[in-house]
Formats: sequence, C-alpha cells, structure tokens
Amino acid sequence: MIKVKLLAYTPMPEFTVAQAAKLCYSPSTIDEIGEGLSEEKAASFINMLSDMRHESPFEHATFTFGIEGVSRALLAQLTRHRIASYSVQSQRYVNLDEFEYVVPPEIEKDEEAAKKFREAMEQARAHYISLSEILKKKHKAKFLAQGMEEKAADKTAEKLAIEDARFVLPNACETKIICTFNARSLMNLFRIRCCNRAQWEIRQLAIEMLKQVLKVAPDLFKNAGPGCVVGPCPEGKMTCGKKIEVVENFRKLKEKANEGETDSN
Repeated sequence: MIKVKLLAYTPMPEFTVAQAAKLCYSPSTIDEIGEGLSEEKAASFINMLSDMRHESPFEHATFTFGIEGVSRALLAQLTRHRIASYSVQSQRYVNLDEFEYVVPPEIEKDEEAAKKFREAMEQARAHYISLSEILKKKHKAKFLAQGMEEKAADKTAEKLAIEDARFVLPNACETKIICTFNARSLMNLFRIRCCNRAQWEIRQLAIEMLKQVLKVAPDLFKNAGPGCVVGPCPEGKMTCGKKIEVVENFRKLKEKANEGETDSN
C-alpha cells in the first residue's frame, strides 16, 4: 500500500511565495517586503498568481515527501518530472532477497492472474538469491586469494553479487523514495498525474501528495489537480469524458483537506 508522508516544507510557504510576488511589483526593499503582508493579503497574492497562471514565484516554496510501498515501475514515471530531487533505496547496496512487491488491482481481482503473478514474483526471488550466492562465492574466493581479510572479502563480494543479481528483479519490486519538489513543479505533476488517464499507481500517489500539501498550503494549491479542474480537458480526443465528475471529486477532496480530514478519496 502506498504511504506518503510530508517530511518537510518551506516554513510559511504561502507567505514566502507572496513576498516573492510582491517584490515583482513593489519598490520596497528586502527588509520592507514583508511589512503589512497579512495572511489575507498573502492569500490575495496567491489567488492573483493562480488566476493569471503566473507560477514562477511558486518555485520559492519546496516540499519534501517520504514515499514507500510503490513499485520500480512507478519510480520510472515519477523521475520523468525532472525539476525535483530524488533519493531512492539502492538495489546495489541493499540486499533484496526478501523484497516486497506491488500487485496491480486488476491482477489482484482475478484469482488465476493473481496466482500466476505471485508465482512469477517467487521465481524472481529464487533466481535473485541463487545468483547472489553464486556470484558472492566466486568474488569472495578471488578476494581471499588476493589476501583480503575474511570480513572485508565477504562484504565486498556480497555488494558486487547483488549489484548484478538485481537485474532479475521485477518492475513490481517495492522501493522507497524521498523527493523534493517546488510548488510549481508539483502543480505540473498534479495536472498530469491526477488525471483519470494517468497510470493507476502514480495517480494514487499524486492524489495522496496533493492531500498532504493542501493541509499546509491550501491557497497555494487551490487550483491543483488534473488539467480539467481549471479549464477544458487537455487530453483532446483521449479525454475520459468525465470532467464534471472529476471537478466535483477534487472540490470535495480540497474541502476535506481544509477541514483537516485525512480519509482517502
């Protein structure tokens, strides 16, 4: 199951963005730029920026997430959002002989498909362990012959072994990620990945991330969500045809976040 935790974010993110926006239109000095900028005025600046689609000041607020229970297949999609920073659990340095995996819902719902899928995962695990053992034995023998101490030889051999054995690990293999986005990059992620046409797993992730940031910066992300939330569907002929339903769902999601509710969907 996907788990998302907002680990850190720019203190007073909306105030920071509002200061940056105010600077663009004000003769004030840096020391003066925050004077008179109340919570209401900061919200007004944010709303103006959102309505104008002038999102460059949003880049001054950053949000760091801890993510787990997601697949390597999702990781490949997430890292296409290049204006972000990522730290990922390494398959080179972490032994994954007991790896967890993500089962797609459509496979989980079909008894025969689910059985085949789990068999494939167990086969991958067995091959990974077998390859690791074979390679570790070979590398360790070489290092011992070179005069390396037993403990060091064992550790170095295992690292080299799992580095190559990982090639049999499946896309379904779970991973853990810490990532940092600025608010503008997050808005782009939400527009693309909250859409009904997005792949199911990254859509779940994007919605959970949106719920988290709405709790700490509701004005900043008031227009966040799939592209159809603030305009016509950008998918053209590929539209899901459910704009009214989608807009209503995200309206309710934002209401719940503002009320401090934490339940899903």
